Amino acid sequence: MRTRPSWTLPTAVAAAALAAVAALPALPAWAVVEPGAVSPAAPATDQPSYLVTVHEGLDPAAVAHAYGIRPTHVFHKVANGFAARLSPEQVEALRATPVVVSVEEDGPVVGVPA
Repeated sequence: MRTRPSWTLPTAVAAAALAAVAALPALPAWAVVEPGAVSPAAPATDQPSYLVTVHEGLDPAAVAHAYGIRPTHVFHKVANGFAARLSPEQVEALRATPVVVSVEEDGPVVGVPA
């Protein structure tokens, strides 16, 4: 007589979830966000808007929050980043931050057919 496997659906689901989490790449040490690196003062509305891209695996909203920035938009699909109005000091500080891939001033896209 054969016995049934002891695995049940919840155990199998838990094992699959654990395997999925274990397969995620570990973030490098430089990807740790240091809160307070950028002034928490909100820039004036006359400051230009910038697009900030952060490394894959990081939550762009959490990065903005950790640096005292209030994003106007958060992106997850096409790019991993956020848009925000930034002071020149915040731009320079973000460009020097290892969790940030790029900081570019927002503007019209040139050379793309309408």
